[in-house]
Amino acid sequence: MEVRRTVPVALDVDSDDAALLEDTVDTFLWSAQYVVDHAFQGEYVTTSKTTLDDETYGDVREKTDGFNGGLVQAARNKAAEACKSVVARWKNGKKASKPTFTSPHVVYDKRTATFHDDCVSLATTDGRIEADYVLPDEDSDTPHSEYLFSDNYETTGAELHYQDGNWVLHVHCKKDVESATSNKAATENGTVLGVDLGVNNLAVTSTGTFWTGNEFDHWRREYEKRRGSLQKCGTRWAHENIQSVGRKEEGRFKLMLHRISNELVEAARENGCSVIAFEDLTDIRERTSASWGHKWAFDRVYEYVEYKAKEYGIVVEQVDPENTSQRCSHCGFTHPDNRDGEDFECLKCGYENHADYNAAKNIGLRYLRRHQNSESSDWLENRDAIFERNQTGGDGGAPLGVRLNSGMMNVNGGYSPASSEARTGVHAESHRCSGR
Repeated sequence: MEVRRTVPVALDVDSDDAALLEDTVDTFLWSAQYVVDHAFQGEYVTTSKTTLDDETYGDVREKTDGFNGGLVQAARNKAAEACKSVVARWKNGKKASKPTFTSPHVVYDKRTATFHDDCVSLATTDGRIEADYVLPDEDSDTPHSEYLFSDNYETTGAELHYQDGNWVLHVHCKKDVESATSNKAATENGTVLGVDLGVNNLAVTSTGTFWTGNEFDHWRREYEKRRGSLQKCGTRWAHENIQSVGRKEEGRFKLMLHRISNELVEAARENGCSVIAFEDLTDIRERTSASWGHKWAFDRVYEYVEYKAKEYGIVVEQVDPENTSQRCSHCGFTHPDNRDGEDFECLKCGYENHADYNAAKNIGLRYLRRHQNSESSDWLENRDAIFERNQTGGDGGAPLGVRLNSGMMNVNGGYSPASSEARTGVHAESHRCSGR
């Protein structure tokens, strides 16, 4: 199994080399756009890299006065992936338009970049340049020491970005690890961490840990104000600054979402979970009234958790979200009136708790029901029969369960309290339902 990491590294670039890199960025983006425009010319959008290479490689090389062949192919790959993404959205009934490339960047691989301990050699429109890394102390606790300087990781490529007057190389590293938990073992003997994503709380786990959306919403409003103010100016300077604001916004949010994803994976590890279960993100905007920005954040959190969890052999999956916000995680009774905003109170058994926490537990239980017992796929219809069984792992081991703040709940409705040492998280079970 491969574990991949990306490490941002600032570059020390003099003015002459910077001019070459700017020209390389412009040519790379033009090449990618040329391939996209060609892909959209026919009755159907062409997504095959081989076909696009056959039909555009010679033209791009000719029109760019012999742009580096490796960078031409990297631009083609970028274009093909963008076209595939559009077609995938169309197949899912979503709107999508022809991709355009404006963000200043270049994709490098081992043919077009040579990575040294303290510098990098990069292909440009006119030969190669060498740029020194601007690095923290090698012994400091940073991604550079953990991945870039580590003999365990191999450098596979990079993306060069131009951000606010600075050149930053996003170096891709990978290593092969042996998974400690196979998919089968995760299914048969696993403990599940359920995760609910939302607007007021970006993420809530079945262990009762909350990541509020306050900071995210605050900065989203701030950046919207800045863009609105600049748009009123209507000058070229204002337009360039709008793009700069957009890059700063994306960078700030990515750091925030990386932190959340790290903490989600750590929560799964601390609680001995072999599975992290999210709700299916396909129509989450329609279900939660989330903005486009929130949907982008949800996708990033899932993407980051998915690749970070692989290193620890933790499986990450999505489950059907139907009724997870209206279903009582304690007795299974489902009704729209069970939920009132952030409050949940079951009309049948009286269970009360935070609605997002209840949903997170339901997401974990949905994963168990889907993977552990096909006979229990419909909780409401089969609930009485389910409670008669003592469901365990396939080998008769410990009961499967959703990890809670104060213990474990399995799909049979059984509950096991945890030791006081295991009761982590910022939100506990409501006192009004303790002991249920």
